[in-house]
Amino acid sequence: MSTITRFRGRDPFFAEFDSLVRSTFGGPTVPTGEPLAFTPTAETVREGDDVVVRLDLPGVDVAEDVSVEVANQRLVIAGERKDDRAEDSTRRSVREVRYGSFRRSFGLPGHVGADAVSAHYDKGVLHVRVAGVYAGTEPTRITISDGPAVAEVEQA
Repeated sequence: MSTITRFRGRDPFFAEFDSLVRSTFGGPTVPTGEPLAFTPTAETVREGDDVVVRLDLPGVDVAEDVSVEVANQRLVIAGERKDDRAEDSTRRSVREVRYGSFRRSFGLPGHVGADAVSAHYDKGVLHVRVAGVYAGTEPTRITISDGPAVAEVEQA
């Protein structure tokens, strides 16, 4: 049997313990060390020579609250899902939707610059395409010849 209780704020002991666990096991945090309230799920797929990163961001105003940047050879997607609803103390509710700041970061190869990145938002999903990530990365097969090795040139 489950009991639903009303959440009245974060217990300071739990907040400290949660921060310790997140810092020990690498959970996401903001620069102040506070845990992030929300981390959007991401899917990274290869499409030809490009990489497409898809982030689920339903209910986020991407024009106002999301940034996509390239910094130090990393693709950084950051933003915030805001809770604009007024708290009604006469009603009880159970919320599974998380709100707060988020930051996702993905490494980029050295030959990819900010001009290779494009982004669009459709039906709650942010699509970020990084063009040319895999360009020129296909292996080249070297033919093995029969016979004696090529003699080294003698230096005079």
